[in-house]
Amino acid sequence: MSQHVEAVIVAGGFGTRLLPLTAHRPKHLLNVGGVPFLEHQIARLAQAGVGHVVLATSYRAELFEPVLGDGSRWGVRLDYVEEEEPLGTAGAIRNVAGSLRPDPDGAVVIVNGDILSGHDLRAQLTDFERPRAGRLADVSLHLVEVDDARAFGCVPTDENGRVTGFVEKSPNPVTNQVNAGCYVFRRRVVDEIPVGREVSVERETFPTLLEEGWLVVGYVDTAYWRDVGTPEALVAASRDLVLGVVGSPAVSGPTGEAWIADDAAVAADAVVDGGSVVGRRVRVGPGARVSGSVLMCDAVVGRDASVVDSVLGPGAEVGHGAEVLRVTLGDGARVAAGARVSGARVECGEQVGS
Repeated sequence: MSQHVEAVIVAGGFGTRLLPLTAHRPKHLLNVGGVPFLEHQIARLAQAGVGHVVLATSYRAELFEPVLGDGSRWGVRLDYVEEEEPLGTAGAIRNVAGSLRPDPDGAVVIVNGDILSGHDLRAQLTDFERPRAGRLADVSLHLVEVDDARAFGCVPTDENGRVTGFVEKSPNPVTNQVNAGCYVFRRRVVDEIPVGREVSVERETFPTLLEEGWLVVGYVDTAYWRDVGTPEALVAASRDLVLGVVGSPAVSGPTGEAWIADDAAVAADAVVDGGSVVGRRVRVGPGARVSGSVLMCDAVVGRDASVVDSVLGPGAEVGHGAEVLRVTLGDGARVAAGARVSGARVECGEQVGS
């Protein structure tokens, strides 16, 4: 399977919901569970037997390759294709067609670059190749079952797993199955996407395929799934990885109460728990407490300070005795000594609490 299954990771978004953390870098490279987020996706694709991954980039495209390299760490070939103007989710897929093998029957996995999932991708690929009434599927969608589908568009399927429609958000959803952002396409389907304009895979491509009679199926499960598109979701996903709520082949597994970089300096009497990540060259002072938080490289937590359910961008600082709860600090932002800050986003380089 490894030399024949390819994948596209759609990683061109600006990450507006994650500002100020994305002011200087794409959201896909933010530290989640101790590594840049895309490492989880690439490692998972490799584990499922994918041999070639194409990264569809746009915003700060030049930053990806220095971090991720050529894919050899995961045993895959990793290529990069930049879109010169925003093309939407389907347009980004069409834009990388020239980097994919021309075999029309080949399988191409499509992954949204901000989804953390525990679903069995290899099983989805196997299901994709299962004939249905003598036909092979043209597209497979990973669908998750949610408790309350009112906040999502939903995707009903029939008894054979065939998708019967794409239904917009509704106060009375017809199913609790929602699109989880991982697809398998026949290679020929990629070439059906219009060239050179913005195209939404959810709003245009999938409904059009159904209307034209292509076989679109759903692969349904209840595995862990999270859109890591806000600071709160990023912190939660990182915490779940560290605590082992969800596994990832990019990390070794649960690391106790925290993941702490080898070159971080944590005072002996500081408490770091709740699934926190303490990144490279971070300093945590005496008597400080860090719980359920992500501290990115070069961040500083002063003595007797408290950081809970928060994310500190590179070089951000929490002064001695300060308390922060559900706070997002941009690069180099600072909370003054003794300040109490809750539920705030602090822009890069700014200071609060003085």
